[in-house]
Amino acid sequence: MLDAFLVVGGSVLTLFLLMSVGFGFGRAGLLTGTALSQLSRILMYVVTPCIMLTSFEVERTAESQSQLLSSLAVMAGVYALYMLLSQLLFPREGEEHRGILRFAAVYGNTGFMGLPLIQSALGDGAMMAAVVGLAIFNTATWTHGQALIGGRARLSLKRVVLNPGVLGLVGGMALFFTGWRLPGPVDDAVGYLGSLNTPLAMVVIGGQMAQADLPAVFSVKKLYLVSAVKLLGIPLLTGLALLPFHIDPMIYVAAVILAGCPTAGATSLFAQSMGKDADLAARQVTLSTLLCLATLPLAAVLAQILAGG
Repeated sequence: MLDAFLVVGGSVLTLFLLMSVGFGFGRAGLLTGTALSQLSRILMYVVTPCIMLTSFEVERTAESQSQLLSSLAVMAGVYALYMLLSQLLFPREGEEHRGILRFAAVYGNTGFMGLPLIQSALGDGAMMAAVVGLAIFNTATWTHGQALIGGRARLSLKRVVLNPGVLGLVGGMALFFTGWRLPGPVDDAVGYLGSLNTPLAMVVIGGQMAQADLPAVFSVKKLYLVSAVKLLGIPLLTGLALLPFHIDPMIYVAAVILAGCPTAGATSLFAQSMGKDADLAARQVTLSTLLCLATLPLAAVLAQILAGG
């Protein structure tokens, strides 16, 4: 148990050290909001699909095929559970904030924080489960998530189908099931771009945190409740809900760690684009990201204990 805590704790600390680079550059005015927006687009539209393609370039065996199908079933199941749970949260909040807080409590930073953490803590063997989780996350946020914050009128089938996570999953599954491989130079380029995910994502998160008013972040009491639900309640619920199914321990641990990731940056992006309280959303993203330094190792230990490992 202590080993699991130290491994994940060390991985989280490494990620925070990478974030500190972005934070320092942001505070010094060397990493502006415009630059962060541009880097985020590179991560979302280039790096993420590349890491998904790379993760599926494995030999199709009975074991790997079972892992893929199990990952799809598990991740789809847990996100369906999150959607149901979100409808029960914060019923006394006004309409202006209710959707933002519900989104923030159930959708975590799967891409920028989850993928690097899974890769560093569990290794490449768990990346298939992680990228499947990212694809399900993207589909859920562009449908249910948008409806939570902006209402059903905001739903767009085109955005769901053409978002980079879904396209990356489709491309990766095509490589997996057909056995095709990208030409050597192309494959090398895709691999190099995919390897940018961890350092670049952490620098971007650090830069985003540097833009926040930290005293204001810690002053909103209800955000501590949202963070407790996201960082403690959601991984515990995920671990308990999956336990009776006796799934592959690696998929199980990956699912719980992803569940314990801090609030997704998409929370503030969606709130801003839909004319909601983007400042509140940004404060929640920052607060949960800071608090996850303590809670993510706990989520990993919980997963190891429940998985029997």
